[in-house]
Amino acid sequence: MDIPLSRIVVALTSLISSARVVKMARIGRTTKRGSERKSSGPSRKSKSLKHKAANAVAAHAEAVRQMVDPHFEQQLKLYEQAVQHFQQQKLAKAKELLEKVMVGPSKELADRAQVHLRITEQRMAKQATPSLRTPEEHYQAGVAMMNLGRWDEARDHLLRARKLAPKADFVFYAMAALDCLTGEAESAMENLKTAIHLRPENRYHARNDEDFAFLQEDPRFTELLYPEREASGG
Repeated sequence: MDIPLSRIVVALTSLISSARVVKMARIGRTTKRGSERKSSGPSRKSKSLKHKAANAVAAHAEAVRQMVDPHFEQQLKLYEQAVQHFQQQKLAKAKELLEKVMVGPSKELADRAQVHLRITEQRMAKQATPSLRTPEEHYQAGVAMMNLGRWDEARDHLLRARKLAPKADFVFYAMAALDCLTGEAESAMENLKTAIHLRPENRYHARNDEDFAFLQEDPRFTELLYPEREASGG
């Protein structure tokens, strides 16, 4: 059976067209893959920009939320008042307000308040230290430092008190007690002997003073506090 020429031409034309379509599809897929490879770099950059933009939006939203939050407004108001008192050297009031700011909703304001509070407390501590002039003031400061276990500061104050009042028995008595607390037996005996010489009643005080427990086993201490025993023994 003979096939007409016209049908053969139509079939060939259709076949060629199909081949072209398949080739173009393959080229399209290859081009797309190459484009995806090339655009991987910009895609990462785009993600980074989107992340930054998202953070900026979140920060803005938080700022807006704080602006309409009455608790934040109160915290901000307290912080501004605290700074104003701080600048006016009204440190006690500033400290009170800063402590309230630290429990507010804004962490940023709380952190700032903490820094100001630390500085405020340091300045208050300096102001709380009075200018000591008299031997009595140095003596009281020395005893206070002894009670806190700050031996060096206690000794410094007592030495200043002794310099200002070289005949003050209570200063020598306190120095003897300090020497016992720091384990200096020789110095303790000398200072206690001087305190008793200046005021004999100190002998009876030392008998019941726990600060002198360090010397309880020293025969010189017993001889100094109980001279009547030595006299009766002789």
